[in-house]
Amino acid sequence: MKYERTLLGFIAGFLATLIFHQLTLAALWAAGLAPFAPFSLAATAPFGVPAVISLAFWGGIWGILFAALDARFPSGGGYWFAAFLFGALAPSLVAWLVVLPLKGRPLGGGWHPPLLVVALLINGVWGLGTGLILRALSRKFGREGAPRLPG
Repeated sequence: MKYERTLLGFIAGFLATLIFHQLTLAALWAAGLAPFAPFSLAATAPFGVPAVISLAFWGGIWGILFAALDARFPSGGGYWFAAFLFGALAPSLVAWLVVLPLKGRPLGGGWHPPLLVVALLINGVWGLGTGLILRALSRKFGREGAPRLPG
């Protein structure tokens, strides 16, 4: 993957976290369905970075992987379904099976169905947002090496 595509993937994932992921979380929080609030400014270890910025950084890292794989997604509506599934499954599974245990929390966050559904939904919407932003950025800046874009 070219460096330009890597950068576009990072930017798309970072912005999709701040826009799509956090706004979906805000809507679910307002509806009383999410157990935690969006746009958290709580300091994260070890550097004291606000949680939302840390989350956006990791969204950017996931965006790089998204950009490496999205050319393999089906075209048309299948692209958006694959983008949603990538977002819903990949980051959620890593969070449940790796990140939470590393932070001393139970595997899968205790496997509480409402928490699982919220994670799948906000991360799936992140995937859609990453696809939209990556598509727009690729059209503007990444003509060479850009994946085929769904119609």
